[in-house]
Amino acid sequence: MFSGLKLCADCTGGPLVDVIIDRYDIPRVCPREVQTEDFIRYHFNGSLFADGKKFDSSHDRGKAFISQVGLGRLITGMDRGLQGMCVNERRRITVPPHLAFGSIGAGGIIPADAVLVYDVLLLDIWNAEDKVQSRTISKPETCTRTTAPSDFLRYHYNGTLLSGETFDSSNKTYDAYLGQGDLIPGMDEGLVGMCVGERRIIIVPPFLAYGENGYGTTVPPQATLVFEVLLVDVFNPKDDLIVEVKEVPEGCTRRTVAGDYIRYHYNGTFQDGVAFDSSYQRNSTYNTYIGMGYVIRGMDKALQGLCMGEKRRITVPPHLAYGEEGVGELIPGSAVLVFDIHVIDFHNPNDAVEIKVTHKPQECNVISEADDLIQYCYNCSLMDGTLLYSSDQFNSPSTTTLGGNKVIQGLEEGLSGMCVGEKREVVVPPHWGHGENGAAGVPKSAVLLFELELVELQKGVPEGYMFVWLGDGPDPLFPAMDLNGDKEVPLEEFSSFIMIQVKEGKGRLRPGLDSDGIIKDMFDNQDLNKDGRIIEDELKPEGDEESEATKRDEL
Repeated sequence: MFSGLKLCADCTGGPLVDVIIDRYDIPRVCPREVQTEDFIRYHFNGSLFADGKKFDSSHDRGKAFISQVGLGRLITGMDRGLQGMCVNERRRITVPPHLAFGSIGAGGIIPADAVLVYDVLLLDIWNAEDKVQSRTISKPETCTRTTAPSDFLRYHYNGTLLSGETFDSSNKTYDAYLGQGDLIPGMDEGLVGMCVGERRIIIVPPFLAYGENGYGTTVPPQATLVFEVLLVDVFNPKDDLIVEVKEVPEGCTRRTVAGDYIRYHYNGTFQDGVAFDSSYQRNSTYNTYIGMGYVIRGMDKALQGLCMGEKRRITVPPHLAYGEEGVGELIPGSAVLVFDIHVIDFHNPNDAVEIKVTHKPQECNVISEADDLIQYCYNCSLMDGTLLYSSDQFNSPSTTTLGGNKVIQGLEEGLSGMCVGEKREVVVPPHWGHGENGAAGVPKSAVLLFELELVELQKGVPEGYMFVWLGDGPDPLFPAMDLNGDKEVPLEEFSSFIMIQVKEGKGRLRPGLDSDGIIKDMFDNQDLNKDGRIIEDELKPEGDEESEATKRDEL
């Protein structure tokens, strides 16, 4: 550097023998100084030392001056005075005549033997041997993939000149193929080897940027460019899905196939971790058929081969997602999507109810069937273990009559054929349960898991009957009913007769209803003249054949 050059021959007021350099504004950081053979771009004002008259100015021309240093392309005094200068440094260089235009002067503008003063601001330095410089500012802890030629990148950047002046900045990501000529050569080189989420400074010399022509009004000719880059996304057109299995429950006996209907939760992010959607935030699973084109191609493929409860991370390249167009403001064009999914359940429209007996008593002589009145304990859960309902909430077993459409069809199926004391696990697909609409507390299209225990069983009677014989009834019937033999049967005597049949196992009343009420209804049906007693003739309505009305709800 030339901070203290020789000013005079003998220090007694003789002529200048060398340049005088006044470094009046020096940047705090100076990573590089001008050396011989460097190219530089700078602004200057040139004036005469004698009277201060300006003879030239790059500022007035609106265009910085470009030259190479130390090879005689400048006057000797400037070749010397510019050595050691930093970008953004300002210096005043005083040049004696013999190191300027000497005794001849220049074109009538610079007189003979003129001392010249140049006020210089250095804007740029480069050398023909320069290469692209890159420096990582920050980088994710894990980096499973780095950029390579032919990859498609999405990145944000701030572009400045070497002097720090901004010439461009990405409002949205800049998207381009790497190494395919879509970018300036220096960026094609500087972006290689980056990770998603990495920040990097890339310094590109002019001949690997926009060279002698510059770029419009924003990048001047022969400008070194500095890019601060944040890589958002990378993929290759040859990429397939990337599936990372996070968790698989033990005992997985069935996996999803095309045609199945699946319910799953997901978080959707871009490769840089920015979220774009989440089913958790909506508190509702995403429900769809698999392999039938209802979701993006990548998900249609990735949702096959899953177990209930499985968790996966699925990375979907844009050509298997929303492509170059994206989705409005939600998903940019050419975006790689990352889904963290958790399978809640799945089923096939052809699935039957699945029954697994977990405990069965040694003696099992009587089993539940249609028309039986049963009491049972249950837990009803989703397939991920979320408890929906339980008989424990009511402090007593649940009661129902099988075949009476009092419970969902799948539970009816699961409760049939059980012994008292038997325990079962019953999987009910939605078309056997609450269907596509769900129910209070039951999500739409949910597969349900019931844990069942039959605690009481009362055998029933067919629909429409209040009492049935368990074998052949008395024949003739009236004498058997007339317990005291007085040829008439009042309600009390009729009730005693029926209860004797039930006690002796010869007949059965409809379970779950008040027995006195049932018997009163039966009596009223037989007491045709409504005189409060049944006589033998009332057991046989007119005609030999009993009517359908007589068969139902009667003896």
